[in-house]
Amino acid sequence: MVSPTQRRQLGRGERVLPGVWRLRLPLPWPGVPHCNSWAVAAGDGVVLFDTGLHEPGSLAHLERAMSMCHLRMDNVRLVVCTHAHSDHYGQAGTIVQQTGCPLWMHPQHQHVTQTGGDPEAAFARRIEVARSSGVPEAALRRYAAQRREQGLRSGISAVVLPDRELLDGVVVESDLGPWVAYETPGHAPSHVCLYQPDRRVLISGDHLLGRISQYFDYGWSRDPIGEFLHSLDIVEALDARLALSGHGRTFTDVEAHIQANRALLHERLDGARRALPGREMTAFELAPLIFDTSLGPENTAWLLSETLCLLAHLAQRGEVERLGGEPERWRGA
Repeated sequence: MVSPTQRRQLGRGERVLPGVWRLRLPLPWPGVPHCNSWAVAAGDGVVLFDTGLHEPGSLAHLERAMSMCHLRMDNVRLVVCTHAHSDHYGQAGTIVQQTGCPLWMHPQHQHVTQTGGDPEAAFARRIEVARSSGVPEAALRRYAAQRREQGLRSGISAVVLPDRELLDGVVVESDLGPWVAYETPGHAPSHVCLYQPDRRVLISGDHLLGRISQYFDYGWSRDPIGEFLHSLDIVEALDARLALSGHGRTFTDVEAHIQANRALLHERLDGARRALPGREMTAFELAPLIFDTSLGPENTAWLLSETLCLLAHLAQRGEVERLGGEPERWRGA
C-alpha cells in the first residue's frame, strides 16, 4: 500500500537497446516501487516479457509506457512470463484477451494459478503459515483486519494457462536473434531466465536484480534455496554481459551480482546455524536474529518466507531438525 506521503509513479517507457524497450510499471508495495516489462522487436510486432501487476488503472500505465516507445497493445505478438508472480504475470490475462496472442510460461505455475482466482484462500494460507511459524495471535488478528480493510486482491486480472511450456532450451525468436530459456527455480518454482547468446544479454526476471535482494516462495518445492544456488551456477556459465531484470535498471556486472547473491545467502545460512545450537526456536523467533531487524506488518511475511526456506535447506543437509508442534519449532541437529 502506498503511504499518504509517497508519490505514486506513472508507467514509463524507454529504449535500452535497438529493438529493446524497458516498460517501467508502478507497484503499490513499500520498498518495491516498480517492476519492468521488456518489449523486444519481433517481425511486425513485439514479444512482451512480463506484464506487471493487475490493479485499478494498471493497464493504462502499461499502455502509457508503450506509447512512449511508439508501441501499442496490438503490437504484442507473444507474452512470455519469467515466472508466475503477480507483478510479472498479473496482466497476462487481459493482454491475451485483448490481443489474442499466446502466453508462454513454465509449467510449475501452481503457486499462483491455484490461488490467483481466490484471494481469500491465498490470504488464509499466508495466515496459517504465519501462525504455525509462531506469529502471536494478536498480531495476526491486527494484520488480518488491516488487510481486509484495504481489500484483498490477487494482483491477477484472470488466471490464464500457458499455451506453451517454457522449459530448458525453448527458443523465443526476435529481431535480435533467438532467446533461449533456462529453468532457474529458487525465487519461484516457475522461474525462467532467457538468454540471447549473440549479444550476451540476459532477461533475468527476479533471479538477479540490480540490487542484491532475495525472496523465495515457501511451500511449493522441497528446497528453494538449493534450487536458487544451482540456478546461479546455470546463469554464471552463460557469461552474460548485460542483464535486463524484473526490477531496477539494466546492469553489466552480472558476475559480481552472482557472487554477491551467493555471499548474502551463505551469510544468512550461517546466521541460522549460529542461532540454533542448544536452542529450540520458531521461525518467528529466529528471523530477527538472521536478518538483524525487528518484525512488523510490512516485513513479516517476506522474512518468514525466507527464514522457512533457509531452515528447509539446512534440514535437507541434516544440519537442523524440524520438531513439529504448534507453533512449529526447530533446533540444530
